Amino acid sequence: MISQEDIFQIGSKKEFEKITLKVFRHQYDNNLVYQQFCNFLKKDKTNVKSLTEIPFLPIQFFKKFELISGNREVEKVFTSSGTTGMATSKHLVTDLALYHYSLEKCFEQFYGPLSDYTIFALLPSYLERTG
Repeated sequence: MISQEDIFQIGSKKEFEKITLKVFRHQYDNNLVYQQFCNFLKKDKTNVKSLTEIPFLPIQFFKKFELISGNREVEKVFTSSGTTGMATSKHLVTDLALYHYSLEKCFEQFYGPLSDYTIFALLPSYLERTG
């Protein structure tokens, strides 16, 4: 089992690889679409031994399937901009508070306290749509 403490307390490259492989095995066990994709590539939780061997889903999968691990209820769905005029990809989030915490921790690791910044973003058409 992977805990939030494991993920947010990574202190070395070796720890990062260990936790990442745990996350891969969790995703493999709990996301049927991902498991089938990995099996098609002949990659499974027993033969993936390093970060470079972990399969990444093509963006098209996020447009065609609801990708979620486990059975928790989806709290928020983020969608891509759809600038190509095609179907938008979807990012399903089951814990919005954890999602925000993760973003803040990552930002602060590289740039310092978020409170030291004011962020402006120009997002045309985002106000007219959800997600």
